[in-house]
Amino acid sequence: MPGILKAPLVVEFPFTRSLGPVQSAFLTGLRERVVLGVRTRDGRTLVPPVEYDPGTAEELRELVEVADTGTVTTWAWNHEPRRGQPLDTPFAWVLVRLDGADTALLHALDAPGPDAVRTGMRVKVRWAPERTGAITDIACFVPYESEPADQPAPHSGEFADPVTQIVAPARLDYTYTPGGAQSRYINALAEHRTVGERCPSCRKVYVPPRGACPTCGVATEERVEVGPAGTVTTYCIVNIKAKNLDIEVPYVYAHIALDGADLALHGRIGGIPYDQVRMGLRVEPVWSEGGRHPDHYRPTGERDADYDTYRELI
Repeated sequence: MPGILKAPLVVEFPFTRSLGPVQSAFLTGLRERVVLGVRTRDGRTLVPPVEYDPGTAEELRELVEVADTGTVTTWAWNHEPRRGQPLDTPFAWVLVRLDGADTALLHALDAPGPDAVRTGMRVKVRWAPERTGAITDIACFVPYESEPADQPAPHSGEFADPVTQIVAPARLDYTYTPGGAQSRYINALAEHRTVGERCPSCRKVYVPPRGACPTCGVATEERVEVGPAGTVTTYCIVNIKAKNLDIEVPYVYAHIALDGADLALHGRIGGIPYDQVRMGLRVEPVWSEGGRHPDHYRPTGERDADYDTYRELI
């Protein structure tokens, strides 16, 4: 049997969120080199500020300004900085309780080595040269000998041109290993064959195979070749062009129940105007030259399948 497959994959997307009045004031303040916290009913000052008291769930709106100096409460040394981290040289992750605050802020400390870091050391914010209203406006902390600053002062939270939303890029890098069942499925596709696996108990054929029946919970070892033709069970019309996908919109993406399979798989429908695709349409795979999987499915010219033959697969 060919070796188990694996491939590096990246899931990445920008996440845009709106800011309430507290977070808006906090991030706008960082842009202006002002650190704001929020005061609770019992007199504690929370930095970073939150909109609701974590103990009582009471709404919090009383903003105060704290110092940009503070004390390290705990730390861990980062020997190998990763992409996107605050510094590209080894640094310490630190929790810093800023002067005037009762909670600690997590950030990076620029230090020459772990021997230069200790709990209780005094530090100061190093501001980024260009600030946009994000936590990265604090470039990092640096060692700074000073006495604790005064108590926090009330602040209106009002700034010109406030930051009202942020875009947080989300990214996950990982290596995907499909396992034995899906590796056999993918290797068969490279030979223009579609192979599923049959459950020994309920006798359903799963495509793509999962190695076990999700209904019966038993291993599926009997391999069954299905298709190549199938039936459109349901579909959607895509009107938004995907990044890095060279397909003109609109196009149709469908669930296709291959002949002999008891699970519909996904596939793009081509060779027919998008507004003529319909449930029950009989289709067959079209393979690109050298492709390891069908490029799309096209109509076979057969009569549409009767609804009763695929209604359980919708």
